[in-house]
Amino acid sequence: MPPIEDFDTPEDYYATKFHELAHSTGHKSRLDRDLQEIAAFGDECYSKEELVAELTAAMMCGIAGIDGSTLDQSAAYLDSWIKQLEDDPRLIVNAAAQAQRAADYMQGITY
Repeated sequence: MPPIEDFDTPEDYYATKFHELAHSTGHKSRLDRDLQEIAAFGDECYSKEELVAELTAAMMCGIAGIDGSTLDQSAAYLDSWIKQLEDDPRLIVNAAAQAQRAADYMQGITY
């Protein structure tokens, strides 16, 4: 992560940090998402993981009380993955479920 001073606002810093932390929850020793299958930028597995990470970041911003100013950034980022969402309408539901598990994990909530 770049230092907080490199971001326009502290909210942008934390939104990005939550996104990157969300990726870490997918490790085999944590929530065991299929990260080892990620082959290249833009492939299907990569796209799904990015969707999970960005949804998790948006959830964590809400939990942390970070105002909605970061939502425009999240929406723009998610818009870049719209093709995958159009091809698989279930993708957003599955990604949201994984994002909820990641947000819970980041908060120390386990089942």
